[in-house]
Amino acid sequence: MEYVWKQKPKTSSKAIETLAREINVNPTLANMLINRGVESFEQAKEYFRPSLSQLHDPFLMKDMDLAIARIEKAIQNKEKILVYGDYDVDGTTAVALVYSFLTGFYPHVEFYIPDRYKEGYGISERGVRHAAENDFKLIIALDCGIKAIEKVQLAKEMGVDFIICDHHTPGEFLPEAVAVLDAKRDDCKYPYKELSGCGVGFKLIQALAKKRGMDESGLYAYLDLLVVSIAADIVPINGENRILSFYGLDRINNTPRAGLKALILRSQIEKEIGISDIVFKIGPRINASGRLEHAKASVELLIATDLEDAIERAKLVDEVNLTRRNFDENITKEAFEMIAARENLEEWNSTVLFKEDWHKGVIGIVASRCIEKYYRPTIILTESNSKATGSARSVVDFDIYEAIAECADLLDQFGGHKYAAGLTLPVENVPAFQLKFEAVVKSRIEEIHRKPVIEVDDELLLDQINYKFYSILKQMAPFGPGNTEPVFRISNVFAEDVTILKDKHLRFKINQDGQVTTPICLGFGMADRTKDPDLTTVNMLRGKMRFDIVAEMRENFFRDKSSLQLYVKDIKFD
Repeated sequence: MEYVWKQKPKTSSKAIETLAREINVNPTLANMLINRGVESFEQAKEYFRPSLSQLHDPFLMKDMDLAIARIEKAIQNKEKILVYGDYDVDGTTAVALVYSFLTGFYPHVEFYIPDRYKEGYGISERGVRHAAENDFKLIIALDCGIKAIEKVQLAKEMGVDFIICDHHTPGEFLPEAVAVLDAKRDDCKYPYKELSGCGVGFKLIQALAKKRGMDESGLYAYLDLLVVSIAADIVPINGENRILSFYGLDRINNTPRAGLKALILRSQIEKEIGISDIVFKIGPRINASGRLEHAKASVELLIATDLEDAIERAKLVDEVNLTRRNFDENITKEAFEMIAARENLEEWNSTVLFKEDWHKGVIGIVASRCIEKYYRPTIILTESNSKATGSARSVVDFDIYEAIAECADLLDQFGGHKYAAGLTLPVENVPAFQLKFEAVVKSRIEEIHRKPVIEVDDELLLDQINYKFYSILKQMAPFGPGNTEPVFRISNVFAEDVTILKDKHLRFKINQDGQVTTPICLGFGMADRTKDPDLTTVNMLRGKMRFDIVAEMRENFFRDKSSLQLYVKDIKFD
């Protein structure tokens, strides 16, 4: 796939010089910080030394006072409380967090996760009836519910109150719940708008602890769950999320709860855990239960207090994840074949695929795989309960939620946000939806959306790559959306000592004006990037062709020794 390299803006030289002098860093680092909104000594202090004291007052969130009053009433009257959450990582971590906190001092609490196949996403009628029939008087909904107008009304008629804790975009009307906690509400003045669903749950328990005069430091034990949700749900890691992630990573690396400790052991992570480890190793294992079986198993693992018990539960979750990977690979292969068979493939602006026997639990992953290969807004549909149901994923800066909303006349329901959404429609509407969605995308998409973009922080010379520079880069973590890992361009170089690893990865050094890198360059999946056997990347590197690279700087540990490495994201030859 061809990438566009986009250089981040250079701010004024005066601003760079001023910040570099104030915090004693070089101009390259100063410019990177300014591009991340760090423009003064005080802002740099908060950025490099985040503090939990910087967290916002939870009562700034609209309806928080009403939510806390209703929970206190439930406790006073010894009412049964049902903690209800979605079946993905954000939902299950949110349920584990709120359930664990409440059961620490109140016994009449249970949790409920809807069945993906029998109930679908969000608040279900079955879930509401379960609550009413089992004498629950209050449901706390996490990571879902912002559009559940009819289900909340049904609950009200059955004598069950709702508190909704969500982070998705609200519709035109809100459910008539006792409280609707969502910073994206137009009338909510909460300063930070990008909390995960679990993050909203954390603000709820923070407010309850404050109201009950509890020591808020006790809440920090839940930050390992919260950082898992932030990483896996791909919300921005800036502002409040950056503080929560920073301390969450500290928690998960030093004193993780039993369930997460067991998952770390199953994942065989033997280094300091970062955001990417959660995204690619821990998150998929938690997600697997909800994708293929029932997410109740993931919640039971996350609330486990005995390590031996947690290890057994993690083993079962891991086995489900292996099955999930097999489904993923097979369906992805079929999807690629369907796309390749399209007439006039290059003229399409979107991908909408439907096959009635695809496994519902992995279609979101398949949509992401299709974007990796073809880079178009993508929707993968399968049949479930006699309906076509699907997952949508988008390319950078294209709002797929809004595009789906324009096709609402063909849908039964939909929900989500800019980059990911879910939808349900009659099977007979699929062909019409494919055409309408393609027309909508064609009218909205711009040239910048057609190729993946690699944002480049700055250009480096080889003699700038050293441990002193890297030690400051490390302090800019945790990295993710809103605070991306620094990417550098290195120009006009040629390769030396080129080797191929596992038939597909590249390992080489680079030479710039006679200076050879100490860091080894690693190019994953780059050994054969063209169909022409004479123009493979490895042949061009060995042929001493001049090239530019964009790369991230990493630290590698081997036999108790550390070394710097450059993880190459792309190569462009002269």
